[in-house]
Amino acid sequence: MDIFHMTQSDLAELRQVDVRTVPLDSLADIKAIRINAKMPGEQRMAEFFSQIKNPYCFKVGKIAVGISYSDDGVSLEQCLENYLQTL
Repeated sequence: MDIFHMTQSDLAELRQVDVRTVPLDSLADIKAIRINAKMPGEQRMAEFFSQIKNPYCFKVGKIAVGISYSDDGVSLEQCLENYLQTL
């Protein structure tokens, strides 16, 4: 499922994944993600989601990473947009 067709329920389900219970080899390695910086922002975001699968649960090398965001802080979309603008 791509970012533009996700519901709040879909995102909540991804957010609930406990990184400690997921097999390491099933997680996307963020170091392997490649995004074409020349694509428009929405396409970069869609490509990031297609490669990462779950932005809340991934790995960096052999380290599993779980991400959480505060309810009153910057949204996931804003964080991703800021990150993708740096690529």
